[in-house]
Amino acid sequence: MSVGLIALFDDIAALAKVAAASLDDIAGQAAKAGTKAAGVVIDDAAVTPRYVTGFSAARELPIIGKIALGSLKNKLLILLPAALILSLVAPQAITPLLMIGGLFLCYEGVEKVYALVLPHAAHTHESALEATSLDAQSLEDEKVAGAIKTDFILSAEIMAITLGALPSGSIVTQAFILAVVGLGITVMVYGGVALIVKADDLGLMLARVQTPSPMGSFLRAIGKGLVTGMPYFLKVLGIIGTAAMIWVGGGIIVHGLETYGFGGLAHLIHDVGEATAHAIPVLASVLRWVVEATGAGIVGIVAGLITIPVAGYAISPLWRYLKSLLPRRRRKEALADGKKMNIAATDRQQ
Repeated sequence: MSVGLIALFDDIAALAKVAAASLDDIAGQAAKAGTKAAGVVIDDAAVTPRYVTGFSAARELPIIGKIALGSLKNKLLILLPAALILSLVAPQAITPLLMIGGLFLCYEGVEKVYALVLPHAAHTHESALEATSLDAQSLEDEKVAGAIKTDFILSAEIMAITLGALPSGSIVTQAFILAVVGLGITVMVYGGVALIVKADDLGLMLARVQTPSPMGSFLRAIGKGLVTGMPYFLKVLGIIGTAAMIWVGGGIIVHGLETYGFGGLAHLIHDVGEATAHAIPVLASVLRWVVEATGAGIVGIVAGLITIPVAGYAISPLWRYLKSLLPRRRRKEALADGKKMNIAATDRQQ
């Protein structure tokens, strides 16, 4: 009996070691995969703060919370199972879907630039797409919905990069790693965004410190610096976010074209980046990234400029037509329900 118990304990200890090794392996793979997606994560963090611009301080954290919850739903409930199913059933569909997402990012980013350069024309374009909200709640809902849509594209890119970085293994392990990466990135991005948008409130609190000591003076100086600097920082971050949408979208399109055999554009951007890096070897890595991001950004601008009239003259009218069909269907269902209720009432009376 004692020998059997010892053998059982040995088996349990062996299983525990295997489980611990598996967890360490999963953690390591998740860290490596998350690192490969770091560029898109930075873009995601830069894009998000602009969605709370213009709202009261009391609404900033609730809005970020709504976007973070939508981001988690995007990653864990939609993209994770979709990525695993597509990788098993139709892996060839992943690239075109990512390219459509990249085109949407280009459209979103270029539309912001369009609004700065030609505000009147941009207002006309936006009015054609959708009626302007009249109340604060509708505006907040639209902002949150727009942020979650943009996050969906960026999250899809993150999950695709993560899945591509994973070695072949069981689908359960891949699903667990994707979930760890998705959860970790969401907490990191939106936790950081919450700290950024509330930094001015922290600065105001520090600026009001009444302690006459040198430490009090130091804290007041930091507070005043935060209050003064945060509006400019948020503007710069908004510009970076818009640029990020354009260059990430352009990069997705360039990579997708290369996948389908149209690699001339990707090779041109890569060759120019390499030539620049060789010309100035001191900053080789930085200059290579800048040149390649600029090339992807140019592609993104061109793609965005093409999609603006397409959205205004083709997609928007089709969308309005489809929306116009929805109330009719609801009215018909309501009338049908009303008739059923009247029939039931008549039967009860009889």
